[in-house]
Amino acid sequence: MTGNPPASASVLESAAETTPIGPSAVSKRRVLIVDDSETARKQVQVFLENDPGLAVDTAPNGSDALKALADRNYSVIVTDLKMPRVDGLQLLEEVQKRGLAADVIITTGFGTIDHAVQAMRLGAADFLTKPINLEHLRLVVQRSLRERALQDEVVALRGKLHEQFTFHDILSKSPRMHDVFELISHVAQTISTVLIVGETGTGKELVARAVHEASLRRAAPFVAVNCAALPESLLESELFGHEKGAFTSAVGQRKGRFELAHGGTIFLDEVSEIPLAMQAKLLRVLQERRFERVGGAQTIEVDVRVVAATNRDLLHLAKEGKFREDLYYRLNVVKIDLPPLRERPEDIALLAEHFAQKFSRPGATPKQIAPEAMEALLQHRWPGNIRELENAIERACVTSRDDVIKADNLPAEILKPGRPKIQLPVDLTRPLTDQLAELTAAFEERYLRRALKRTRGHIGRTAQLTGLSRRTITEKLAVYQIDKTDFKSE
Repeated sequence: MTGNPPASASVLESAAETTPIGPSAVSKRRVLIVDDSETARKQVQVFLENDPGLAVDTAPNGSDALKALADRNYSVIVTDLKMPRVDGLQLLEEVQKRGLAADVIITTGFGTIDHAVQAMRLGAADFLTKPINLEHLRLVVQRSLRERALQDEVVALRGKLHEQFTFHDILSKSPRMHDVFELISHVAQTISTVLIVGETGTGKELVARAVHEASLRRAAPFVAVNCAALPESLLESELFGHEKGAFTSAVGQRKGRFELAHGGTIFLDEVSEIPLAMQAKLLRVLQERRFERVGGAQTIEVDVRVVAATNRDLLHLAKEGKFREDLYYRLNVVKIDLPPLRERPEDIALLAEHFAQKFSRPGATPKQIAPEAMEALLQHRWPGNIRELENAIERACVTSRDDVIKADNLPAEILKPGRPKIQLPVDLTRPLTDQLAELTAAFEERYLRRALKRTRGHIGRTAQLTGLSRRTITEKLAVYQIDKTDFKSE
């Protein structure tokens, strides 16, 4: 670091007496020093290496630093601003571009406010002017390592949480959904036809894929067909294929979806939209597992698992003459009912945070959801279910200008006044005590969030407000995964 005076012996000696940076000598954190001055590089390296918890490497320029970053992971990078070829800001930009989990500290002997603003805007952890106070540099590095350790811990906890509540890419902590997971596990080991019933946006295709992935057919194809998206004239050809010359545009033989799914699973989405004439042909395939291509005479046999889905009452349609009753019973061998999102409120916060992480920029920290925004999400009825929630969070991630999603970043229909409260679900197939426990937990979480908002995250005042002990408050925050620091700035 050109222009930096040599460190005094007393300063270097005092470094050995300081508290170690990082977790321990066993699990060292790596620091990279980048400067075109060999004296400056060695000076900082010797100073920081007195800490047994650090491993310190050096690079004489930005180009060599990029090569080092390709070979090793670094927790902190201390780089000079002015260097030939690749300067400090360009190195910082490349670190951000690659999404590397490293804090970058810029140092310079020509510091200006503009340089500092630009560096911080690009994501620098700090901006230090020369001559460098080595003890101050050590404190800055120590702070970066602490923050990095906390971020790593958060990522690890999120991973564990995600794993705990995930079943074949379906995320839920609702007891009703866990009953669905158990049913999927049982039915997946059979060849029975499955009918998935649920409102639009509840994730019926995800459940169909879970049935396939949990079965012995997982290595074979999973073929999805949206029956509502195909006109009647094309549906038969799409399902069963056609021979060359079967109709005007049939310029060659084509295999249908059933044939392509041989050995695996075919998913018939929106099965209620299949025309009556086509329903008779589908019934034969379900009964015999054989068919002929359009325009063909050869009978083709298939080994395929059929999973169908609908958002309508097929039995009611059958009574109205709009759906074949015999086809309904053939499809409804094992029925999976998916509850709408409004009947599983405990999943709203979990899914919202998952989508916030999904739509975060590569390498960026996922955006947090402000308490008032989360309250709005919890109060909305979600007629579009999970798909609507996903779209709302994606919009919020795009429109929010900082690292926090606020209420005004959400779509207007979620914030409009007078929206109805979440209705209490009633399921007569399950014991009352089970349902009361779920509803109590959902209400308790919302109550605690409101109390923390009023007390700005102060545990003592929250305890006084709620009539609970500090210990009880702390335990419940852990149970509901609530971070009290989210409320301190409210």
